[in-house]
Amino acid sequence: MGEATANKTILIADDDLVSRRLLEKFLIKWNYDVTAVSDGTAALRILDRDDTPRLAILDWMMPGTEGVQICRIIRERVDRPYIYVILLTGKTEKQDLLKALQSGADDFLSKPFDAQELQARLHVGRRILDLQDGLIAAKEELRFRATHDSVTGIYNRAMVLDAMNREHARQIRDGNPFGVILADLDHFKSINDNHGHLCGDEVLKEAARRMRACIRPYDVVGRYGGEEFLIVVARADEAVTLRLAERMRKAIDSTPFVSDAGLITVTASFGVTASLEPGSDKKMLVQLADEALYRAKRNGRNQCEISRSNDPVASGSISSD
Repeated sequence: MGEATANKTILIADDDLVSRRLLEKFLIKWNYDVTAVSDGTAALRILDRDDTPRLAILDWMMPGTEGVQICRIIRERVDRPYIYVILLTGKTEKQDLLKALQSGADDFLSKPFDAQELQARLHVGRRILDLQDGLIAAKEELRFRATHDSVTGIYNRAMVLDAMNREHARQIRDGNPFGVILADLDHFKSINDNHGHLCGDEVLKEAARRMRACIRPYDVVGRYGGEEFLIVVARADEAVTLRLAERMRKAIDSTPFVSDAGLITVTASFGVTASLEPGSDKKMLVQLADEALYRAKRNGRNQCEISRSNDPVASGSISSD
């Protein structure tokens, strides 16, 4: 259900049959999707659903659970979508109205209600919900941009390193090994030089997609920098990690990449290592994977090489050519 549709659904909870039918009549006339119940217990069941209405008109006094009690209950559910609540009441004393607002009600309407006033207050409620949904969407967009690579849509360097830190902490707790893979697209500079950087971005995006298709739901692939990718393989030893790297290598090499510049043959080289002992140096793991990747490049590219924790770490730079 989209947000605009959700903000046109409404719950009525009123034990007065005449009042409930009158509310329902007006709301349907105003094109709301109405659910009507006669007691607070039934109202709470509906408000607890995943597809709960975002607007609710609750009678203050009704069987089961009173309107103010329902307000308190739903306001404690901070992990659920916000529900805009109008309390319908015959109470007019100032302290009663303050109690209604303190319970979590957004607005109140005196019985007998005026139809035009109700329509105006519902309009305010929908506008507030739309504004809140827009703020939440903007917040999620900012969070996504802060954690994901803008070109490929996968995790950025900070997030994939954070994933490695989490696996390292989990290994200290439960002792399970985990793998680390560094992947580098072969001759990527020539793709940019011959076909342009926009084509290069297409290749990066497709390479990321193919690698993501190979991993398990609890593994993580992120863009490490340039044409390099870092993959964190959960609960995996060297053999499992190496097999995954080989699957990704074949996925990239299997068919040419389709781009605006035509079909492009792309290959990648992979450096593999695994943390077998709790407390292993996290930086050393990346260095080991980098050294294995350097060997894969040096030995002809389009292959997977593995470095083990007892291997010496060689120094060298990886050429993109």
